[in-house]
Amino acid sequence: MTTTRPAATTTVVSVHSFRGGTGKSNTTANVAAVLAGRGMRVGVVDLDILSPGIHMLFGVDQDGLRRHLDGYLWGEYPLTEAAREVTPPGVAGRIWLVASSVAPHDIARIMAEGYDVGLLGDGVRGLAAELDLDVLLLDTHPGLNEETLLSIAMSDALAIVLRPDHQDYEGTHVTVSVARKLAVPRTVLVVNKSPESFDAAQVADRVAAAYDTPVAAVVPHSEELMVLSSGGLFALRHPTHPVTALYGRLADRLLDVPAVAAGRA
Repeated sequence: MTTTRPAATTTVVSVHSFRGGTGKSNTTANVAAVLAGRGMRVGVVDLDILSPGIHMLFGVDQDGLRRHLDGYLWGEYPLTEAAREVTPPGVAGRIWLVASSVAPHDIARIMAEGYDVGLLGDGVRGLAAELDLDVLLLDTHPGLNEETLLSIAMSDALAIVLRPDHQDYEGTHVTVSVARKLAVPRTVLVVNKSPESFDAAQVADRVAAAYDTPVAAVVPHSEELMVLSSGGLFALRHPTHPVTALYGRLADRLLDVPAVAAGRA
């Protein structure tokens, strides 16, 4: 697979999990909120085409969604026309979301007809340039398929989200191996929904040693996060919560903060 990464002015980050239900989309959305809170221009693309959901975290009503990733992949319009600004009030930076359609006929068409996966790379590069993005977050489909491999290959950084159970551990080994073969510059692990009785430092040490990959954050099970669920952005609702601080730490590791220029609204 041959890919090129977008221009150096935009950091492209893939957020991935081998299985669904890990909190991958919540992680993606909250990292976007943290970065925008720092004044950065952030794009988010929902690549989980068969089971999209990140739009709910940004308060996007699909009933009014006329342009989406699916339409771009069918060649109906440029990807920038599917980008919708979703910046919450009071945030210093800006956030744009490219949602995937939840309409049954669109999902059925994707499954029946497929699409040109190669368009993803062109779209990502064009979106990053036209919106002058500091960061572009790709919320990938769980598991490994062609578009997931492509998104990982064109990323500057990869966050692999896993839960502390054996099924996630086995699948994560595969993803880490793929990331190394694709020469992703930065790969970090995020242990999510860790029981509060677990010692976070010990979990981080064990997981990092198991995969020979740094752990950026061990996010404990949070009652507040579970109650909010898909009802909004946790980092904005609870800016002083320890979990929000962990999202900030993850953002720092993904962007290699000392090398990142200040954002611009």
